[in-house]
Amino acid sequence: MKTADRMKQLESGIFQVLNDKKKEVQKQGRKVYNLSVGTPDFEPAPHVMEAVAEAAKKPENYKYALDDLPQLTAAVQHRFAERYQVRLEADEIMSVYGSQEGITHIGLALFDPGDLVLVPDPGYPIFSIGPFLAGADVQTYDLLPENGYLPDLPAILEKYGDRIRAMIVSYPLNPICKCAPHSFYEKLIPWAKENDILIIHDNAYSDIIYDGRRGISILEIPGAKEVCVEFYSLSKSFNYTGARMGFLVGNREVVEAFRRLRSQIDYGTFLPVQYGAVAALTGPDDGVIAQCKEYEERRNALCDGLSTIGWKAERSEGTMFAWAAIPEGFTDDVEFVMTLLEKTGVLCTPGSSFGEHGKGHVRFALVLPVEEIREAVAQIQKSGMLHTKK
Repeated sequence: MKTADRMKQLESGIFQVLNDKKKEVQKQGRKVYNLSVGTPDFEPAPHVMEAVAEAAKKPENYKYALDDLPQLTAAVQHRFAERYQVRLEADEIMSVYGSQEGITHIGLALFDPGDLVLVPDPGYPIFSIGPFLAGADVQTYDLLPENGYLPDLPAILEKYGDRIRAMIVSYPLNPICKCAPHSFYEKLIPWAKENDILIIHDNAYSDIIYDGRRGISILEIPGAKEVCVEFYSLSKSFNYTGARMGFLVGNREVVEAFRRLRSQIDYGTFLPVQYGAVAALTGPDDGVIAQCKEYEERRNALCDGLSTIGWKAERSEGTMFAWAAIPEGFTDDVEFVMTLLEKTGVLCTPGSSFGEHGKGHVRFALVLPVEEIREAVAQIQKSGMLHTKK
């Protein structure tokens, strides 16, 4: 049966190929060190699971939620005030089924066909898919080492002029694992206001940040609410991935428009999931802090370990990932990933999956314990791949 032409842009592609190859290696009885998918291996905090379980015992919590619980809105306000020193009003907050769902659908409320939306390259694929589904003209802006992996705002304006409707920005950024300094946001917000550009900021990893850096919300910047909304997710900070809970916060006109759109296609988040989110947002942060420390130790084991055996891997600044150029002697990142899996059992993701500037790189997810990461590094060294010229 014929499907919509837009589906040609949504083919499973490399990720299905990698999964098939992984299964093939496992059928051979070999161990696979799966560092490809960013699914946290940590457990939610006990008080979060208890809140979900208790709410799930009550029959009245199985009806349509329709709206966010007042306690949930208050919990988001509490989190942003305590964590970021940002004051949010109730009409500046709405829940979504995780940032991925929110970024996928927000364009339907904001963009008309042909509106120009800028997304980062390299960048997370959904940044492009969401605006594309809304019919927007999706173009990329380059994130290059010579500019500190930050958008070159004057160059962007020179290239696109006054056509820009919106720009998606995300730091710490998956996949390149870089953070943006506060000074960048202090330039971005006035630039966006002056040029009437909506900034959509994905803030999925501000609780997973290393070496004493402080994760921020873009809404900390004076005037940000005039031109900006931010997605904040519980998935990675609180290991709430399967529950699908995130938030859109910021500009009330954008929040209202998106709320109105979602009311036509959704009847609200399952109430026990909302009660669990309240527990996460208002409870102690001990687990979040300890988890970040563990991710940092994993980063050190991987990046330092690879560098020690001759594969230069710069330490990530944030996110639960690591990013590295493929070793000398290799030219194609997809071919390299397949060879790496076949020879070592180590599975990562080709950088080309994240855009043109991702070519020649790979992304590792820090989702195995330190000892297993060290085993993976040892397998790479043992294979002799790093000394093989292609």
